[in-house]
Amino acid sequence: MIAFLQIDSTAVAAQVLDKTATKPELSVMDIVFSGGIAGQTIMAVIFIMLFFAIYLYFERLMAINAASKIDANFMNDIKMNIMKGKIDAAKMLCAKTNSPVARLIEKGISRIGKPLADIHTAIENAGKLEIYKLEKNVSMLATISGAGPMTGFLGTVVGMVIAFHKMAESGNSKIEMSTLSEGIYTAMMTTVVGLIVGIIAYVGYNHLVTKTDKIVNQMEANVVEFLDLLNEPT
Repeated sequence: MIAFLQIDSTAVAAQVLDKTATKPELSVMDIVFSGGIAGQTIMAVIFIMLFFAIYLYFERLMAINAASKIDANFMNDIKMNIMKGKIDAAKMLCAKTNSPVARLIEKGISRIGKPLADIHTAIENAGKLEIYKLEKNVSMLATISGAGPMTGFLGTVVGMVIAFHKMAESGNSKIEMSTLSEGIYTAMMTTVVGLIVGIIAYVGYNHLVTKTDKIVNQMEANVVEFLDLLNEPT
């Protein structure tokens, strides 16, 4: 009797191991795109958002980093040229320096001789244009950070509708999980991927806003220094 139980247990264990060994493993892409046509469509939209979010982040990051680079001696050279009356040399220096600060100072230098209020207004208007250039398309990241999770939640609702529709079609008291798998995959995966896209876009947006604020503060500090130079008694 004991020997029979041992043989039976061994046979059962062998069958379990055999099923485990032969069970196919799902790849990440199989899991992501296993939600049927509806799930795949929503997932494709979310991945398009992810692509645009990554592209916009790196494109703006390179543009902002390029705008933040300026020679530490730039303002000192501008001061020296203006104090010596070399206005054209100061303009040339600004023209050679490709940065928002240089363009603002150049705008101010071109107004030298006019009232200080007019110079300040001209620089302020030019500053608004430079800030617009820095913030170009950054708001789209904020949009994606909200639209990504919302699209994922849309997938959740669609997945639940599919699952309940399958249940209604079956008409049986016992429902196989394989029947509901398409709707469940759609509901779960779209939510997960949508949240991931939203987090990436949100973090990228805030990082770009922080770097833009630093450049804006740098612009304001240099403009104040330039206006103070013009306001000094000769």
